[in-house]
Amino acid sequence: MDKDCHCSSSPLSKMGRVLVIKLGTSSICDETTFMPKLSNLSLLVETVVHLRKQGHKVMLVSSGAVGVGLLRLGLPKRPKHLSQVQAVAAVGQGRLMALYDSLFANFQVPIAQILLTRDNVAERPQYLNACNTLKELLQMDVVPIINENDSVSSSEIRFGDNDSLSAIAAGMVKADYLFLLTDVPALFTANPRTNPDAKPIRVVRDIDQIKQEVQFQSAGSSLGTGGMVTKLIAAELATATGVNMIITIGTEPQKIIKILDEISGFGESYEPTMGTHFLAKKRMDNKQWWIMHGLATHGTLLIDDGATRAITKQQRSSLFAAGIREVIGQFSAQQCVKIATMKDGVQVELGRGLTNYGSIEIQRIKGCQSSEIADILGYMDTEHVISRDNLALLRQTPQ
Repeated sequence: MDKDCHCSSSPLSKMGRVLVIKLGTSSICDETTFMPKLSNLSLLVETVVHLRKQGHKVMLVSSGAVGVGLLRLGLPKRPKHLSQVQAVAAVGQGRLMALYDSLFANFQVPIAQILLTRDNVAERPQYLNACNTLKELLQMDVVPIINENDSVSSSEIRFGDNDSLSAIAAGMVKADYLFLLTDVPALFTANPRTNPDAKPIRVVRDIDQIKQEVQFQSAGSSLGTGGMVTKLIAAELATATGVNMIITIGTEPQKIIKILDEISGFGESYEPTMGTHFLAKKRMDNKQWWIMHGLATHGTLLIDDGATRAITKQQRSSLFAAGIREVIGQFSAQQCVKIATMKDGVQVELGRGLTNYGSIEIQRIKGCQSSEIADILGYMDTEHVISRDNLALLRQTPQ
């Protein structure tokens, strides 16, 4: 297998792989009538059952609560106001799970409902509890079905779309593969609906390069919230935590089996013929990944060249007040902030970290030696503004 592809099996599954499958609203409900696509869902369930027989652990991330709720309430279209969407989702979520339960019951496969908000990920104890719950469910041979808790999520604490949620969920269980089932069979060089010369992209090793080379439309379906742009965001999240992500067609979920069979036959070369494969990077430490991707940032610390070298070298240092040039934004102690430096007049993000002091305190001690902190503030909780254990760096940092 290609050296860039991190495909070591999750500790959850000694024989098979841990797989996360995400399907959007357009794969579950008709965009016009909102009727559930029973044939498609049945194919998905049969695919999951087959994968389980092969020894794989499978988790689903499913949209569709709003679409199912619209049908039940007899509404002609998705409401515009958040409170109305939340109410529709509350009606639809129960019926969506009942639909899944009835389909999986035909094969005596138990399922579990997991509803998450970004708050559940942002709070470290809640995040760890959610990780442990998901892992236990997989160990018990249950199929967890995850959705965002739309009925209580505000705009500030939403994941935004289930593409990002699926990538975060895949990281939480250290999955081997994340499959995004979409309305196209792969990522293309252009929109295949309007450009006959559009060609599928089979392997992506550098997501930033793909962003520059391919033009994307951000909008998803009329019912959903995703689009190809959100797929790339999900790919960045997933690959950073050591998960390979694959985009494939949602109307043929059985292709997942063929894709895995094809991958298992690869030797030195990695040349898939189905879907688009985003190859995983080296698996990031769990806490560092949580800091980098699970938390919202509340400000920025601009640091000098000396501090940049200190925190980015192999035996990296903590961040001290002496290396901080500027404080941007207002934040409290233990909140997440961006760490950046200036290069050629442009702000370049280096990573993120949890601060030991708030913005007001850091504003007073920036550029000072650690021995001066107690005199300036009247106390010193720690000499580090950000301890190295609470510091997560981007893969590539400026030299």
